[in-house]
Amino acid sequence: MYGENVRPNSQAPPALPALGTLLVDTSRADRVGEFRGVAGPYWSLRPVGGGAEWEVEPRHVRPAVLIEQLRARTARLNARSRGEVL
Repeated sequence: MYGENVRPNSQAPPALPALGTLLVDTSRADRVGEFRGVAGPYWSLRPVGGGAEWEVEPRHVRPAVLIEQLRARTARLNARSRGEVL
């Protein structure tokens, strides 16, 4: 029978976060980004201070803890004060 030796996927896909939620990409040295949406099997994240989006597999993403959120937002505010972002 087709698929009788195939193990079912026991891992449920993670729930989609709200747009703008700060997440950590563990496959890229714990890079913090804002959730921007889904692109095929990947999630799109964008740097908090602006810049090019990147894609990551959902299994390599975790919610940013409070200190990571604070660092990312502070970096964005500093870049804004220097006129680098709006």
